[in-house]
Amino acid sequence: MNPTKSMNCTSLPKPDWHWLIPLPLLEAALLLTWSSGFVGARFSIDYAPALLVVFWRCVVVTLLLLPFVARALRRTSPVVLLKNAGIGLLAMAGYLAGITQGIALGVPAGLAALVADLLPMGLALLTAGVLKQRLAWQVWAGLLIGLLGVMLVTQGALAWGNAPWWAYGLPLLGMLSLAIATLWQKYLPPAHSLGLLPNLWLQCCVSGLAFALVESAHGSLAPIPSTGFVISVLWTAGLSTMGGYGLYWLCLRRATATRVASVLYLSPPITMLWAWTMFNEPLSWQMVSGMAVSGIGIWLVVGTEARQARRQASEPQR
Repeated sequence: MNPTKSMNCTSLPKPDWHWLIPLPLLEAALLLTWSSGFVGARFSIDYAPALLVVFWRCVVVTLLLLPFVARALRRTSPVVLLKNAGIGLLAMAGYLAGITQGIALGVPAGLAALVADLLPMGLALLTAGVLKQRLAWQVWAGLLIGLLGVMLVTQGALAWGNAPWWAYGLPLLGMLSLAIATLWQKYLPPAHSLGLLPNLWLQCCVSGLAFALVESAHGSLAPIPSTGFVISVLWTAGLSTMGGYGLYWLCLRRATATRVASVLYLSPPITMLWAWTMFNEPLSWQMVSGMAVSGIGIWLVVGTEARQARRQASEPQR
């Protein structure tokens, strides 16, 4: 055997495990786990205040991941920790607090969910307006078509509540908080990025502290001794946080922020499938048609960005 060849083969770095999984499979898992958060929030309302469940979900994830991330965190500089903590506050505390507090103040859940589903448009507007990046017209068209599909799916659940006028801005602020965190994470220099598990631990840790401050001002932080409360916490900690947020950040490493967010246009119909399975809520042809319309919009976004990536990859070879 040629020793030089052997040395070259053994010196090649192994790709991260998630690069071995096709991106569409990761995106399908993201849809399943991300939509589980809305179902978990609905289930938990009957057993505990929304922010209390969110607080304990952060505590559970923080305790579970600590043994696996302690060494990596000790080796990380304070500057890197602060930057990732800021991303975590925006992505988790800002997003979840905006949505849940808006609903708690009387904003209808369907309307709050629709505002949260504006994330792809929020990201596109920030990308074009703040980062000065030009998006192809096909991407804008796909985003608008996807939003139309979401509106078809959620139309039956839309209504105006009795919340104070300013409370309707909380879900919008929550959506913008996640959009800013997404772009911050996407364009963070590699030297300032954490691994997936340390990143999740840090985000849950700082968000848990934020939720503790907010919830302690309204009541006790003690867990409620009921099976429903335990199931709510474990469901949202495992599926929604470790699954949903973990896969969100993984997909963001593999694709553009616009693509990852546009895929979430299918979250409302997937959520309604969860609700049909778990709560026996009815399905309708309007929901199915809305899902199909959103699918067309996502296909347009994904196809356009794929063609642009291939074109950019071929340019240096000319």
